Amino acid sequence: MKAVLTVTGKDTVGIIAKVSGACAAYGANIIDISQSVLRDYFAMIMLADIDGLTLPFGDFVDKMAALGKASGLDIRVMHEDIFSSMHHI
Repeated sequence: MKAVLTVTGKDTVGIIAKVSGACAAYGANIIDISQSVLRDYFAMIMLADIDGLTLPFGDFVDKMAALGKASGLDIRVMHEDIFSSMHHI
């Protein structure tokens, strides 16, 4: 199974390290990543394999959101199946 993570906020040093470190700590393996900085704003989309999560998916979503809040970022995690369904025409 896979999840799509989106991260947005003011650009600061270490955002990718924080998010990827948390993913690794919870057993999510990053498969693909795209990021850009638009003036002072950071935007990133990650695709992660979540088969190895060490906690329930809902808890992973909550932990990543809390990391975002503590870091001044908006971090959202969505199961790939839901993401695909939402963007299917």
